[in-house]
Amino acid sequence: MTAPDPSTHTAPTPDRERLLAEVAGLPGLPGVYRWIDAQGGLLYVGKARNLKKRVSSYLQRDHDGTRIGQMVSRIARLETTVVRTEAEALLLENNLIKTLQPRFNILFRDDKSYPYLKLVTHPFPRMAYFRGAVDRKHRYFGPYPNAWAVKQTIQLMQKAFRLRTCEDTVYANRSRPCLLYQIDRCSGPCVGLVSSEDYARDVRDAERFLLGQTQEVIEDLQAQMMAFAESLEFERAAACRNRISSLSRVLQQQTVDASSLNASDRDVDVLAVKVAGGRACVNLAMVRGSRHLGDRAHFPTHVQEAAALQAAFSQHDANSALGTSEMPPEDDEYDIGAPERSVETAVLEAFIAQHYTGQPVPPLLVVSHPVDKALIEALADSNGTRLRCTHQPREQRRVWLEMAAKGAELALARLLAEEGSAQARTRALMEALDLDVADAAQLRIECFDISHTAGEATQASCVVYEGHAMQSAQYRRFNIEGITGGDDYAAMRQVLTRRYTKLAEMLREGGEAVQVAEPEPLSEPAADPATEAEAATPPRAKPRRAAQARLPDLVLVDGGRGQVSMARGVFEELGLDVALIVGVEKGEGRKVGLEELVFADGRAKVQLGHDSAALMLVAQIRDEAHRFAITGMRAKRASVRTGGSRLEDIPGIGPRKRARLLQRFGGLRGVAGAAVDELASVEGIGQELAEEIYRALH
Repeated sequence: MTAPDPSTHTAPTPDRERLLAEVAGLPGLPGVYRWIDAQGGLLYVGKARNLKKRVSSYLQRDHDGTRIGQMVSRIARLETTVVRTEAEALLLENNLIKTLQPRFNILFRDDKSYPYLKLVTHPFPRMAYFRGAVDRKHRYFGPYPNAWAVKQTIQLMQKAFRLRTCEDTVYANRSRPCLLYQIDRCSGPCVGLVSSEDYARDVRDAERFLLGQTQEVIEDLQAQMMAFAESLEFERAAACRNRISSLSRVLQQQTVDASSLNASDRDVDVLAVKVAGGRACVNLAMVRGSRHLGDRAHFPTHVQEAAALQAAFSQHDANSALGTSEMPPEDDEYDIGAPERSVETAVLEAFIAQHYTGQPVPPLLVVSHPVDKALIEALADSNGTRLRCTHQPREQRRVWLEMAAKGAELALARLLAEEGSAQARTRALMEALDLDVADAAQLRIECFDISHTAGEATQASCVVYEGHAMQSAQYRRFNIEGITGGDDYAAMRQVLTRRYTKLAEMLREGGEAVQVAEPEPLSEPAADPATEAEAATPPRAKPRRAAQARLPDLVLVDGGRGQVSMARGVFEELGLDVALIVGVEKGEGRKVGLEELVFADGRAKVQLGHDSAALMLVAQIRDEAHRFAITGMRAKRASVRTGGSRLEDIPGIGPRKRARLLQRFGGLRGVAGAAVDELASVEGIGQELAEEIYRALH
């Protein structure tokens, strides 16, 4: 064999020598390892049955020209954690992946907030839609893939078993039955129209149905119907007949052959994965109590990076592919005939590990691609349950898997079509405005809008478009103060000055893209409009992250020459390029599609065609800025009018504590009327802060 040419290999750097020495001292035990770059950014999290073998394979091979080589070249530091078992390694690895979001791991959105149907403990239990952490006080059925599935099930329970859905406070104060009783959707327990024994029987039947004992429930209803008929209680017999009819229709719609399912297998999760166009989709279909409740598509990020990393590592490690969420075999376990793990398998294993870690798992998983048995065993150990997994199902499970696979294919095709349309719009805008950006995905647009009501509660919004999509996590609102009410020009001047002053200073100092803290005057990103109804509940804690200080490639302002002139003045004072500023001026009659673009650098106006892809993108961004501004303004106006802002004026009271106080006492008047001890009993409010609140409101 010819000796390798030393000239083709570079000498180890001091960092590499230090890492090699550190790896040499690693134990041959199970654990989790983390590769970190020179800036402290997390590159990759993995687990190993043998830390020393796994980690050394990164540094003792030549990875030049591959994706893994790109990652290895950026490695500056290694962190490891030794654990006792693979199950512990699985838990730790996926907790780190979800919380730290490494650059080279397949990542799924950490969305564990699946809805449930809750049966509230009560002498006359009620059904309720529930989302959140479950407890042992009540009965929960689910989880369901979406809210629609829960509400559909509640409607079925109303028709078939006539269980109540009203709040306990409403139930306790009724003097006559409500409309639901009139339309035969409730048995009227609030006014004594059903006995506790009959209602308890209906509750038991509903529970049995939700648990999959459908045939037994129908047989009992048939027996009841015959008994009522024999005793000449034909109205009650007809009610039983209608219940049987409702349940039978549901079973037919669900295409369930319950005879093919064991009692322990009537709770099943069906997982199908599809990969195409550099994207992946995992479609999760939920079967509970032998009923197919629907499905939900999940789209991971970093699929290309992780897939390329896996493929590159496979070339140098003949044992197996690298993987992203499960430990591959070590060198002494190599089987020359073993096939390489596919990208689909890697994505599926990543989803199973991240999705089910820390939450209940149904006894059976039906998957479209085979997954490592060690992953299933570790997951079962961590949950303390028996778990089976099959990728070649038969009978009804095969039907469910085919449905899930088709759903994954359609969802992925829809995503790719939407992304293709977004990319086409981005390119069209770049061509229309002659923007000099090498990579369309890196085009960053920031758009500003002002909103107020006759000068009251003036707010400005800043929305961000980047990577062919709106980046809602980077949205910001600005409270505009110190101006004449209704002066939109002064408001625009203030918001642009506050937004770009620090950035301009950094650019003058020679920094192009540095990590800086979030600007102090900016508020937290707003929630999606669908969640605005939940504003009365205490918001979840949001991690504060560093923001990338980068001048946008385009700054849109909602307005014509006046707003553009104001923006131009701000940019000239800050020493920024005025060519970045473009105003979106409404056209004749303020009709959509007739907007004109006004440039701050003196170029002539541009009117794009009403069917222009570039105009569609501009209108989308402008409308999003307007929506974000007006929702913030309305919230601020409501806060001012209800006096809620008086609480935030108290040192130590922020939005979360304010929300808790208002929720506990029903408004500012209730807070003002509460005693110090009552205030101190609220979560996060101590005795000293309670006394301060009491003094401020009296």
